[in-house]
Formats: sequence, structure tokens, C-alpha cells
Amino acid sequence: MQEVVLKTPYITLGQLLKIVDVVSSGGEAKWYLSEHEIYVNDELDNRRGRKLYPDDKVKLPNGKTYVMRSSEN
Repeated sequence: MQEVVLKTPYITLGQLLKIVDVVSSGGEAKWYLSEHEIYVNDELDNRRGRKLYPDDKVKLPNGKTYVMRSSEN
């Protein structure tokens, strides 16, 4: 499980995909989410605008899991 440190109160699922180098643009994120199963906190979610807050967990189809952490911790 890898940690992603949030410098803002939240990021979107599309932003996370760009941060971890799964996609390179928002349009690519939209396509990726329509073609792959992404789980946010163990629930299937395909909204690139989904807000991710500290302690949210995102599981990608490549087997990697990311957990959001606040930069204040």
C-alpha cells in the first residue's frame, strides 16, 4: 500500500490517477475509469470527480492500493 500525501483538503480520483502516473490527462482518466474497475473504500466507483479525503483507500486493477494522507499528520 502506497501513501499519497494531500496538500489540499481533498483531491479527485482523476487527479490521483495523474499523480500516480496511470494516465496523463483528464480525458485519458475518463476513458480509463470507463474501462477499468476502480474501488474507493472497497466500493466500485468510476467518477473522475470523486473527492478523495485523508484515509480514503483506492485500489487499482494493476493491484496497487493507495491511501490518502493529510500533510498535517
